[in-house]
Amino acid sequence: MAVFTEVSADEARALLRALKLGELRELRGIQSGIENTNYFVTAEDMFGATEYVLTLFERLTAEQLPFYLHLMKHLAQHGIPVPDPAADKDGDILHTVAGKPAALVNKLAGGHELAPGPDHCSQVGAMLARMHLAGRDYKRHQPNLRSLAWWNETVPVVLPFLEPEQAALLRSELAFQNHVAGSSAWQALPRGPVHADLFRDNVMFDGGQLTGFFDFYFAGIDAWLFDLAVCLNDWAIDLPTGRHDPERARAFVAAYASVRPLTAAERQLLPAMLRAGALRFWISRLWDFHLPREASLLKPHDPTHFERVLRQRIAQPVTAAALG
Repeated sequence: MAVFTEVSADEARALLRALKLGELRELRGIQSGIENTNYFVTAEDMFGATEYVLTLFERLTAEQLPFYLHLMKHLAQHGIPVPDPAADKDGDILHTVAGKPAALVNKLAGGHELAPGPDHCSQVGAMLARMHLAGRDYKRHQPNLRSLAWWNETVPVVLPFLEPEQAALLRSELAFQNHVAGSSAWQALPRGPVHADLFRDNVMFDGGQLTGFFDFYFAGIDAWLFDLAVCLNDWAIDLPTGRHDPERARAFVAAYASVRPLTAAERQLLPAMLRAGALRFWISRLWDFHLPREASLLKPHDPTHFERVLRQRIAQPVTAAALG
């Protein structure tokens, strides 16, 4: 989240009125994140004040966006705590603000848990499995736009910015992931809608209890195991070093598997998918860091973090057997 496009109070006020959500009381830009323009919006009606999040989409197109917004609506209707896009009188949940496609969703209660323990990981793991199962009958289809095809396109663009040792690692890991994607085990992985970006700052807790997942704008159809691996690479590591945290990882996987047990193919490919999750975010952070876009309140993430995670995943593979 960042501010690439400035939204005026008049534009926000007009949207709230079109959605019949009350009068604008506050409009505040959100600094965190790097993809879209985001604002906190406070509206007031006869029942009091309500907080929303307004997102203007800077890269995703009006043709791509219905997948994400209707997925959130679908999950909300299936009991998964996610932001629910607000509809206008015609039932449309994709709007236009400041000339950009936009959505307004309810703000989840609570805050981020940036130093999670095993109980937090257990709650997220169980809810992630519930989310995967709830998405099985979602009818729309759109691939994960930041998966292998995007890695193959983007690596040549970022290689010139790297030191020789880094470039060698990036090339070899990309070759490894292309090899994995050609295997029968990879083809057998269960698939469906995935969040694909469920880091600590995309989950909310209130009083120690999980209140929701948000920021679904990297979602797509992909292997559920990839989604699990992305989570383990954030929720169950030591952030300064990227090292695996066995206790938190076991709590996460045990809770996930209690809702949706892992298949034989998933158990076999967990080490490779943990590497894939690290590679994906190393590439995207390299891209954002070295080829930044102009924006107010934009601070790119450090790409070396996921380089460290990837090196740890290669040097010390984490197997499904080790997680129970």
